[in-house]
Amino acid sequence: MKALSRKTTLALAAVALALGGMTLAVRAAQDAPAASAAAKAALTVTVVTAKKERWPLTVSANGSVAAWQEALIGAEAQGLRLVDLRAQVGDRVAKGAVLALLQSDTLGADLAVSRASLAEAEAALAEAQTNAERARQLQPSGALSSQQIQQYLTAEMAAQARVASAKARLSADQVRLAQTRILAPDAGIISARSATLGMVVSPGTELFRLIRQGRLEWRAELPAADLARVRPGTPAELQLPEGRTLQGKVRVVAPTVDAGTRNGLVYVDLPQPGEARPGTYVRGHFAFGDEPAVTLPQAALVVRDGFSYLLQVLPDERVRQLKVEVGRRRGDRVEIRSPLPADARFVAQGGGFLADGDRVRVVAAPPAAAAASR
Repeated sequence: MKALSRKTTLALAAVALALGGMTLAVRAAQDAPAASAAAKAALTVTVVTAKKERWPLTVSANGSVAAWQEALIGAEAQGLRLVDLRAQVGDRVAKGAVLALLQSDTLGADLAVSRASLAEAEAALAEAQTNAERARQLQPSGALSSQQIQQYLTAEMAAQARVASAKARLSADQVRLAQTRILAPDAGIISARSATLGMVVSPGTELFRLIRQGRLEWRAELPAADLARVRPGTPAELQLPEGRTLQGKVRVVAPTVDAGTRNGLVYVDLPQPGEARPGTYVRGHFAFGDEPAVTLPQAALVVRDGFSYLLQVLPDERVRQLKVEVGRRRGDRVEIRSPLPADARFVAQGGGFLADGDRVRVVAAPPAAAAASR
């Protein structure tokens, strides 16, 4: 029985060893394709290297385009009707140009009466002066009493006063008649018109608005920390909504900072505003020379979970994910502010499909792409 049990145990052990060998063989057969797949490249890529350049040193800002100065044009006459409009919104006018006319018939008649009154007063003055001169000549002879002589001299003075009064009334009527012509106080562009034909105006009624000399400016908002870097004459560049750029120069920096926003205003003259419109909110920047920058194409940058990464290609053609800090952007390139390994190669594009440790196959970039990366 003991011999039989020993033989049975040995047989069972042999069967177990055989089964174990078969299991290992099956597992090896299953693991072989997986190992082959792991060794296969995940993606075919091109690589780029960082480039050292000198980039402009700038400070970005936002703000509105506005009129340099806006003149309010109103009426000075009282209770007159608007009978003619000669200017429309958008018209470029010269200084002194007639923009509108008020009814002037009554004032014209008043002016004619004043002229007639002045002529009458001047005639009376001429007679009074003749009588006074005769009295002065007869005074030594005693032909006229002192009382009569005084009456002639007083009449002369009264006539002179009446002439002065008539001249003053004539001047006032001329001023009132001139006020029926609404004139441009300066050259510029009509930006608004509230005048309507037939309206009865009163003193101070706004009829037009005028952008003086057609000059526009950009009122940029900057944090207090950046205001100290801006000086009159600092160049600025605006990016208009349609994609065009506009050049300007700082005219003045506001002496105060808003207590709520902690921002201050910088007034930028726009010598040639082109198609810029007052009220447009635009972005721009101020230039302060240039400084060194390490740059890469923006396509090499991968953004994950709010952070920026580069995929470095190691000598064994595996990739390593590097977290970096980015700075300025210019065209299709971006500044990398984090230190980078010397002579490191980075995945040029498509890095979003790769994970840390993936193997890649590096190929040469097409000539056009290679030239663009340089």
